[in-house]
Amino acid sequence: MGAWARLAGRLDVAFDAVLRWDERTLHAVSRSAALQRYARVFVTASFLGDGYLWGSLGLGLILFGRPADRLNVLIGLGVSIVNVAVFRFVKVLFGRRRPENGSGGGRLRTIDTYAFPSGHATTSFGLAWLVAWTYPHPVAIAGVYLVAATIAFSRIYVREHYPSDVVFGAILGTVTSAALLPFFRWLFL
Repeated sequence: MGAWARLAGRLDVAFDAVLRWDERTLHAVSRSAALQRYARVFVTASFLGDGYLWGSLGLGLILFGRPADRLNVLIGLGVSIVNVAVFRFVKVLFGRRRPENGSGGGRLRTIDTYAFPSGHATTSFGLAWLVAWTYPHPVAIAGVYLVAATIAFSRIYVREHYPSDVVFGAILGTVTSAALLPFFRWLFL
């Protein structure tokens, strides 16, 4: 057996292990009796992660902020548009199906049938990174990452995504935002 074949075999084993971990973790989170008392929080976070929360934050900065805040909203909009395009491309490229609902009922809302990566995690962590860099106050950073993490975790709880979808989405959004911030600052300044 050649080196490439051994490497491919090891990658298959690792990939299968991740898929098994995804299934176990999804079931543990979505069926957790301890988390059920927070079901409304997670369903609300999932809904607000559709863009309502981030849009409201941007609108508040436009209406009540300084000129620098308005520029940051414009940069955030640009970063978000690119993040949406990137995660949509990756979703089509991988074509991973969403988890089974598990309740026998329909989904709350399904925008698409693909799970990998989580768009909510991608955009939330992309904007969290942007807020952390443009408003480097410890309370703002902790708050925005708490919100992003809650939105991302909610996607597992409501069984719209596997944990690896959320983790990869968070990384993708952060990396995309980090790469684009210098470009958008150069473009708009």
